[in-house]
Amino acid sequence: MLLSGAWVDIGSRSSMEDVYVCADNLVFDGHGGKNAADFARYNLPIFIVEDEDFPQNIERIIASAFLHTDTAFAEACSSDTDLDSGTNALAAVVIGRSLVVANAGDCRAELCRRGKAVEISRYQKPIFLVERKRIEASGGHINDGYLNGQLNVGRALGDWHMEGLKGRDGGPLGAEPELMKISLTEDDEFLFISCDGLFDVFMSQNAVDFARKRLQEHNGPIMCSKDLVDEALKRKEQL
Repeated sequence: MLLSGAWVDIGSRSSMEDVYVCADNLVFDGHGGKNAADFARYNLPIFIVEDEDFPQNIERIIASAFLHTDTAFAEACSSDTDLDSGTNALAAVVIGRSLVVANAGDCRAELCRRGKAVEISRYQKPIFLVERKRIEASGGHINDGYLNGQLNVGRALGDWHMEGLKGRDGGPLGAEPELMKISLTEDDEFLFISCDGLFDVFMSQNAVDFARKRLQEHNGPIMCSKDLVDEALKRKEQL
């Protein structure tokens, strides 16, 4: 049996750009507005479950759904420039005992395995070697840690309006997610996925310890998610 819960907070920002959908479970970390995040939240799960091979070949299906969502959003923006924006995206799909995590951007997934934090996604910052090589091979460059001096991620959905990042024939800003697949065991207690802001103030093991303690107290995923967000905001204020 799977239990899920989520919580969001605007923090110190002037507007909220992050969204999620528990289906179970995807996170979209918007930037430059909320439209791309909302578009992905609605369409990405549909592209996954409506694939004729679902739930077989789940890794191919998820990767295809990310790319399909990206091109569909490009078409939407071509007819309405008010939609112009981008979003990082992370999807975690559980089928049987298989967990597949797909990440495009700087969201993060952490698995608690017998109390230990197991990172099952990686940030795709332009300065990281794998991303740097891909970006430079695609004609992009990195300026002060930013892709073409504009974005501090190497992969994202949307951002079609930003000069030199994407085109119909490709570009340095990728939309194909990095995939990780693991087999779940009885040692696996919970998974949490988050936008990068949480890890500005939490180390991986520290976050897992905090969540584990809360779940041992009340076993409420929603309440635990709220506690994590509230604690992150408190720590941010103390910096």
